[in-house]
Amino acid sequence: MPFVRRCGRVLLDEGRVTKSKVVFIKGEPISLKPPVERAILVSAPLKRSSAKLHADEYVEELARLADTAGAEVVGYVTQNLDRPNSATYLGSGKVEELKDRIAELNATLVIFDDELSPAQSKNVETIINTRLMDRAELILDIFATRARSNEARVQVELAQLEYMLPRLKRMWTHLDSMKGGIGMRGPGETQLESDRRLIQARVRILKERLVDVERARDQQRSGRDAHFRIALVGYTNAGKSSILRSLSNDREVFVEDRLFATLDPLTREIDLGEGYHGLLTDTVGFIRKLPHHLVASFRATLAEAREADLLLHVIDASHPTWEAQRDVVHEVLADLGLSDKLQLHVMNKMDAVPEDQREALHTRVDNIMPGAVYVSALEKNGLDALQERIRTIMRNSRPLYEIRIPVSNGRMMAEVHRDGEVLDQRNDGELMVVRARLSERSIGKLRHDGARIMVVPRGAVARPVVAMSADDSASAVSAGTEA
Repeated sequence: MPFVRRCGRVLLDEGRVTKSKVVFIKGEPISLKPPVERAILVSAPLKRSSAKLHADEYVEELARLADTAGAEVVGYVTQNLDRPNSATYLGSGKVEELKDRIAELNATLVIFDDELSPAQSKNVETIINTRLMDRAELILDIFATRARSNEARVQVELAQLEYMLPRLKRMWTHLDSMKGGIGMRGPGETQLESDRRLIQARVRILKERLVDVERARDQQRSGRDAHFRIALVGYTNAGKSSILRSLSNDREVFVEDRLFATLDPLTREIDLGEGYHGLLTDTVGFIRKLPHHLVASFRATLAEAREADLLLHVIDASHPTWEAQRDVVHEVLADLGLSDKLQLHVMNKMDAVPEDQREALHTRVDNIMPGAVYVSALEKNGLDALQERIRTIMRNSRPLYEIRIPVSNGRMMAEVHRDGEVLDQRNDGELMVVRARLSERSIGKLRHDGARIMVVPRGAVARPVVAMSADDSASAVSAGTEA
């Protein structure tokens, strides 16, 4: 039933008005929903670049970014360039074509797939008379809407302000007419300089807050030194959060089939089987042409990857440009100084790869990334191969210990079997001698409880690594073994 506003006093009787001279004004309720932007996407790859070969995939990715931001894509404009026009990025004829398409499709927003200079943005906006965003601004807008924690909001605001600073002049073009004439000189420039000072002051405050965030994260990580730490890295929407959710068996881990579904790092303890446990952290996803301001702002968050013992580089095996996505992640990791970090490539979403293409995929991956593991976070037992590979890596990183425990201490024996990988055990009088691989945390606890522990290096004679009684220590010295 339509909304009806009643003016004056009126009585309704079976649809009839019982009092005359009463006006009814029909209308619809006021909608509080924000209007949906009608966006035209602009792609302009260089003719001699690899981007031309993947132009369709890149435009599709831009469309997914626009959808994530809440826009409706209504059209596309493309042009292959020898080099970008310094004034308008596109050629003058293509800009006029873009203006006609805007009128034809009733578009309210234009999104460029490349980052434009402040001058290029201003010039194109003036010609088309429609709001314009470039790829960097779109990504920053998505991050702003997706940020949940206070830390993420600070990081995104800092990136947005640093992006905005060189573009302030474009934002104050409505004051251009306020120049010339006595008493009319300089208001626009005064406002511009005032805003610039305010933004620079805000940037300093945000950077100080991020220093505090990094200090707090360092304290958190210091409490995890005894754990084997694993970080998930990869292209956005490669399935990192799904892997964390499955390995940790935590249904509350947020998973969504959209770009940049996760911004805040999330750490969970995972049970890898056979007594192996680790801390797994999900980090923010990367993307092609990621704004450098954003990478700089998220350095505190990405420090989780820097402190990890192992990086799981998750790749969407079903994506047609997975190799290009892998290269993007490698470039960002190199920029963060993480190229030398121990890394395991994880080909995820194998369930989405057609059966007739899997053999070719295996051949290609094995040639360029030997040792990669193939998984599916959505299939039952789809991560078994990943768990086994991580256990192998952890096993190789753990020394072999010989532990002597009183036979009567069943609790300590149970801890060894629960937390470690037992390779051998035997009785030696009143002691149980166990050879096992254990974490430093478990060894420290056993040492505190009084166990006698010796490390067994490969190809070397066992040697004590903990304090022993005076008699034991004398015996070890006389036998020539380092105590």
